[in-house]
Amino acid sequence: MGEDVPGLLLINLGTPERPAAGPLRRYLREFLSDPRVLDVPGWKRWLVLNLFILPFRPRRSAEAYAKIWTREGSPLLVHGRALAGKVRARLGPGVAVEVAMRYGRPSIRQAMESLYRGGVRRVVAFPLYPQYSSAATGSSLERVYREAARFWSVPFLEVVPPFYRHPAFLDAVAAIARPVLEEAAPERVFFSFHGLPERQVLKSDRTRATCLRTADCCDRLGPANLDCYRAQCFETARLLAGRLRIPPGRQVVCFQSRLGRESWIRPYTDEAVREAAREGIRRAAILSPAFVADCLETLEELGIRAAADFRAAGGERLAVVPCLNATDSWADAVVAIAREASPWLRAAGPLVTSPSS
Repeated sequence: MGEDVPGLLLINLGTPERPAAGPLRRYLREFLSDPRVLDVPGWKRWLVLNLFILPFRPRRSAEAYAKIWTREGSPLLVHGRALAGKVRARLGPGVAVEVAMRYGRPSIRQAMESLYRGGVRRVVAFPLYPQYSSAATGSSLERVYREAARFWSVPFLEVVPPFYRHPAFLDAVAAIARPVLEEAAPERVFFSFHGLPERQVLKSDRTRATCLRTADCCDRLGPANLDCYRAQCFETARLLAGRLRIPPGRQVVCFQSRLGRESWIRPYTDEAVREAAREGIRRAAILSPAFVADCLETLEELGIRAAADFRAAGGERLAVVPCLNATDSWADAVVAIAREASPWLRAAGPLVTSPSS
């Protein structure tokens, strides 16, 4: 590989190796031992993890993963590898492309070592999380920095910033959602994002006087809440709703996947779905624009459990919009977003004509 070849590192959150209790225990231990994920004092994190989570949750999580596991393996990793292949084909031999998981395998360490052994001296880190959170984006970047520092000849780094309002990302999501919404004719559309504990959102408030102070604190994105994950989610939903022509009265922004009994950012997806059905909504649809690849949270939590909750509460159908996965429009968007953020990638040469072009 030539000395001027940069590397593009596509990072997602992670997945267990198999849908079984043992691999889930290892995965959850790594995931929930991260102080950016479970941001409590170390002694408390150890107690919560070893007394309340690891003795019980691995088996339940394994059962959930078994429902969505494919013949090729974990959907998140299968889609991630397929996406990396398409991005590699578009960028051509002038850029090395690797996929990595923050937790599990292939790890960021493995991917960084692969790039390093290939002679890459300049690495562009691309966390595939549209909205910024310290628990996902921050943790992934911290790991990239730590792994880069392990090498005697430390590689140079660039970072692709959050892309929650990038037109290429929004257009790719809208292209997938539009035919699903046209077919489902929903009376209500849910934009479901991964949840966070309220304390983590408050930590991102540099003003210490904006986040969660009023009911409409996320209705507009500005200098005071620019770092706020919840505000970024609302911005993504607003821009998508505009592209999909969903009027305000038919859309709901909500948050899923909460853990424990503490307060997480609201409204909660499971409650919003059931409430809509009880109100008389019979047809609904749900998008998950915090996820770029289908995974446990989209396939099992939304596609199975939320859909069942909606029917049990009186609804007829909850249509689930697929994630971007490895579609051509998303591969094109990844290349556009990465090249826009990185002079190294722009200098690496012209794009190879893609099959979709």
